[in-house]
Amino acid sequence: MTRPQASNSPAVRPAERPSVRTPGRLRLALAAAALAAVTLTACGGGSADEAGGGRGASDIAGSASGAGDSAQDAAFAAMLDEVAGPCPSGHAPANRPSAPGSSAAEPPVPPGETPPTDPIEPAGPTAGPDAELSPRDLCASGLHEERLTQALLKLKDPAPGQVRRVLNGLGYVDERIHDLKPKGATTGFLLDLREGGGRLCVRGSAAGEKTVVDTCVAPATGKFSPANVGI
Repeated sequence: MTRPQASNSPAVRPAERPSVRTPGRLRLALAAAALAAVTLTACGGGSADEAGGGRGASDIAGSASGAGDSAQDAAFAAMLDEVAGPCPSGHAPANRPSAPGSSAAEPPVPPGETPPTDPIEPAGPTAGPDAELSPRDLCASGLHEERLTQALLKLKDPAPGQVRRVLNGLGYVDERIHDLKPKGATTGFLLDLREGGGRLCVRGSAAGEKTVVDTCVAPATGKFSPANVGI
């Protein structure tokens, strides 16, 4: 039996796939597209912040400042409530006596008697803090005067910076401190203590053992100014 002889012809290999070469123009186009995508991605972060999708550093700083102001306001309001804790609630003006000569100020005259011709003295003051402030503010004014006086009496150097430090330590924030300036050997100041429609303010003169603190009356509304403060 004759065996088939191996063929001396070279083995037939499968045809190789021709390599695909990217034309030069196509490579340039792909590179430009990739660069544009990177640029858009980088710009997208900034546009998101501007559109509200993100928060920039200035927004965060502004929010922190606003939170700080709110916390100070809340602490100041809490201090006012604590000081005025023993006082009656509400800032409605007290019932003031009518002016002399008015029918409300004159007592009834019994039949057959002649009414008095002399003016009737009012039952209470008609001017000054006692006539302008509510019972709550009148009560709180004495408490503020006492705590301020006690703290400033211990101050050996009543310079404006030292006085401000004492006031801040007692809970009076800078926004409510006005007209803080030296007056000779003393330092004067005004405190705006208005809240909820009240008119209370305090005027002080820090001078160590000669410190004087008095109550004053501010307008019920509007900006606080030393020029529109009454005594």
